Amino acid sequence: MSEASDFVRRVFKEGDDVRDAGLTTPDDITRFDDIAYGEDPAQQSLDVYRPKDAEGEKLPVIVSVHGGGWVYGDKERYQYYCMQLAQHGFAVVNFTYRLAPENKFPAALEDTNAVFHWVFDHADEYDFDTDHVFAVGDSAGAHNLSLYSCICTNPEYAANYDFAVPEGFAPTAIALNSGAYTIAIVADDDSPMATGKLMGDLLPNGGTDDELKLLQVVDYVTPDFPPTFFMTCPGDFLKDDAPNLATTLLANNVNFVFRFYGSPNKPLAHVFHCDVRSEDAVICNDEECAYFKEFCE
Repeated sequence: MSEASDFVRRVFKEGDDVRDAGLTTPDDITRFDDIAYGEDPAQQSLDVYRPKDAEGEKLPVIVSVHGGGWVYGDKERYQYYCMQLAQHGFAVVNFTYRLAPENKFPAALEDTNAVFHWVFDHADEYDFDTDHVFAVGDSAGAHNLSLYSCICTNPEYAANYDFAVPEGFAPTAIALNSGAYTIAIVADDDSPMATGKLMGDLLPNGGTDDELKLLQVVDYVTPDFPPTFFMTCPGDFLKDDAPNLATTLLANNVNFVFRFYGSPNKPLAHVFHCDVRSEDAVICNDEECAYFKEFCE
């Protein structure tokens, strides 16, 4: 494991521990925990959250693809954020996927695909409305989700992978938060989270030109890409990538909403939306859920 991956795992965990300290399951949420969707119950498991007052009612679904620099994160770190989304009237699927460097690309994409298959296979059991299946992702999770959306909507790109998405499926709409959409390795980057070091852990051959080419979301968007809500903020270290996605969506006439939250006096931070105690997070999450509901009418 590189120093960059070790840094991400250590520092991100410290921040998440502080953010989530003292939080508990809301009284209005029913949760189903630790459901295996793959052969490894430790790394391939999911939770489902539903509002209690919708028991027996088919609900639109949100699948959450967590972030963590491709090397960190699990569903426990996203449970409170996902339950806040469920309070808006959605069934939310919150899953853990296999991480690098122990599991190389495209393991996380394979697991994301397995979860969407699981949603369709268990729709009756959990009262999922499979005509309205949405997804959210942040940081590396936004990268993962946007690549998966390309696989769903671009057959030429999908041919690079051995797995098949559910027949005829593409997310109804997606939300991408503080995401990465272009991946570049800078030779003299000595930052603690240097992309080159993370790619060395993620990619089977350490980041060849062919491997990096597969990671460029903006190269594979087509007019069939799902409607997209995406956001960033002044304190987001990936904010400069947002215009690249906007330009690509515009060129392909994809419906999208772009929000820039915060200000110089309130810079916010990368993935601020996961802090359910934050007023700004509540605003962002409310707006994303409202965007999804536009496609449920």
